Formats: sequence, structure tokens, C-alpha cells
Amino acid sequence: MSQRPRIFSTGSIVFGTMVAVVVIGVLTTSANSVQSGRTAAANAFSGERALAYTAEVVAFGPRVSGSDAIEQTRLYIERTLQGFGYTVTREEFTARTPLGPVQMANLAVVVPAADGVPDGPAIMLAGHYDTKYFERFEFVGANDAGSSTGILLEIGRVLSENKPPWPVWLVFLDGEEAFVEWNDTDGRYGSKYMAERMQAAGELDQIGAMILFDMIGDADLSFPKDGNSTGWLNDIVWETAANIGHDDVFNDGFPHFMEDDHLPFIRRGVAAIDLIDFNYGPGHRNWHSPFDTIDKLGPVGFQAVGETALSALPAIGERILKR
Repeated sequence: MSQRPRIFSTGSIVFGTMVAVVVIGVLTTSANSVQSGRTAAANAFSGERALAYTAEVVAFGPRVSGSDAIEQTRLYIERTLQGFGYTVTREEFTARTPLGPVQMANLAVVVPAADGVPDGPAIMLAGHYDTKYFERFEFVGANDAGSSTGILLEIGRVLSENKPPWPVWLVFLDGEEAFVEWNDTDGRYGSKYMAERMQAAGELDQIGAMILFDMIGDADLSFPKDGNSTGWLNDIVWETAANIGHDDVFNDGFPHFMEDDHLPFIRRGVAAIDLIDFNYGPGHRNWHSPFDTIDKLGPVGFQAVGETALSALPAIGERILKR
């Protein structure tokens, strides 16, 4: 994190000329599987597994956009998702950075909704998987952005076995980090490319809402609402967290205003929310530092965020229908 995917059907996603078909499991969310607002998918979510996926990603080392390491990470994400029965789409593009052109790629799969659910715009669950470039030290980015990658992979596993109550996209964004200095032109390359391309193609109505995960693995996780996020979406997620007992993580502190991968979509009319704990370590010392390592993370925060996001899907879908 630096402060700083209509052609839609239940089983396919189109990025330009690339088509991906999804084949997934058979379990559905039923009324008797919901406990205190938790969906079957939320009950199946494992913070331990999300942390383990994160550790696998961190083991690749610094994952700077355009590097060999990020390509190895990309292949790992694809293999893992394919193991759950998904076909992954790569959205490849060349980003113009202050250090010259860099080849990047967003990754996406579509999870169709349970049988009998009305078709409609998808809920995008997204996060970035690149790490920031540093010359002075090795930055492995366990929280930023190993954690967003890990939670998306665990959500992918869960949804392959528990069809969601609304169509879902899982999107792994490249190029969130700035190469030199965070500004309107350096950073958020993947989200800006996707949002701009979809707007130009008249495809933004494929997305009914977006939940962005960024820096959600801190062992001492707690975040306020993001003031730049869509109000009604913030409200649904925070109310869901309170209903299922995670209001200690989703707190009501003074809101912060984050510049992140949700903004390119919000600026084009897509409802979006950023889930991020930017207060990372004492005095914020772990952010963009050699201290952002796997030992600073824990399964409890992953569990709270995963359960909350998955439990919020029905209410978000109902709100999309009312647009």
C-alpha cells in the first residue's frame, strides 16, 4: 500500500478479447447454515489458511512489478486458483512509470452465484499483489501486499465449495505501489488500467460494488472507516462486523481518507470500500520498512475480515438490486 474485473454472465468474464470460464463446487448457502448473520462461506473461512497462503507469497521475496519474483507470484496465484477449479484471466498491459515502461498483469476469476439467485452486477473482491521497490533494503511486504493476496486466495477456496449469494469477482491487481513517489501518475497502475479500460468499453455496469483489501493481516488489526469509500457500503460492512462479533476490528474511530486502488472505480461511479489498517506497528514503523515481515501478522485479523466480508455479501447484493 502506498498512501499516498456489459459483457457479464454468471460463468464468464471478458477482458477485451480474453474469456475465462469458471467451473466450481456445488455447495450453496442455506438458511440453516447461517448463525448470527454468518453465511456458510464465512463459517468455512480459515484465518490460519489465509496466513499460510500469505507466507507462501512472502517466500518469493520482494515482488516488484515487472520482476521475475512477481511473475513467480503470479504463477503461484494462478496455480492455486486453478486447483480450486477456476480458470484465471490475465489482463496484461504496459505501464508507463518514472523508471520506464513496465509489463504488468491483473488476474481475475468469476464465481457465479448459487442457483436461483437473480443475475446482476458482480461484487468485486480485490487487492494488490505487488510490493514497493526499495534500493536500501529488502522489502518482502508481508502485510503490504502479502495479506491481501492471502485473504483473496482463501476466499477463493471457500467460494469454490460454497457458492455465494451473489456473483463475485476475485481480482488481483498489479502495480499499486509507486516506483518513485506516490502521486496521480505514479501508483495504482493496475486499478487505473482496469477502470479506464472498462469505462471505455462500456463495461463498468458489470460491477455493482467493490471491496478492496489492503494491509489486513496485522496481528493487532483494527481500522476505522475510510472517508473516501462509499457510505452505504461502509455501513453494511461495519454493521455486519458488529452483528457477528468483530466490532473490535471494525472500529468507529475517526475516519481516515485513503488513496488506494478503490478510487479509480469510485471516480467512475462504482460503489467501493477500502479495508485497511494503516496504523501498522508502533509509530507506524512497519509500513514500507524491512520490519514488514510474516512474524508481524496473525490469523485473528484475517478471520475477522474474511468472515465479515463473506457475511456482508447478501446485504450488498440486496442493495445493488435496489439501485
